[in-house]
Amino acid sequence: MWRRIWPLGVLVLATGCGLVEAGSAGCTLIGTPVGVSVDVEHPDAVSATIEVCWDGSCATPSLELYPSSRAVETTCTGTSPDDSCSARSEPTGGRHGFATLPELPAKPVTATLRLLDQSGSSLVDRNITLTPEMVYPNGPDCPAAGPQARISVGADGSVTER
Repeated sequence: MWRRIWPLGVLVLATGCGLVEAGSAGCTLIGTPVGVSVDVEHPDAVSATIEVCWDGSCATPSLELYPSSRAVETTCTGTSPDDSCSARSEPTGGRHGFATLPELPAKPVTATLRLLDQSGSSLVDRNITLTPEMVYPNGPDCPAAGPQARISVGADGSVTER
């Protein structure tokens, strides 16, 4: 009976070793969204739209703005791995959003960003050239997950690629 099971045991062991070896490189199947992120410091902006164009076609993905925050007052109970740390967050007064564009290429594109205030009046209406870059969520030794571009809007309405 052992003679029949032995080859199966070797196969399971070899497959298990292969899984450990693949995992040791640190490459996982983690994904990353493909598109354009927008950070807004303009205090009156409450909504946004974006149109992104390349190779003669354009896309107008959804772009919702959410309140931004940052971590402040971090504290730790010690330095050992079993100790704990905490942080308090506070609003920054800014907003952020992400426009998902699965077809976004890793080459220059043109984006038109529009920001509106509470009454629907235009605060910002700017064209900007962006160069989306590939994102490596598992590090540079693992495959890329897709391109992303980033736009920053200052409190004065200035628009830049970051």
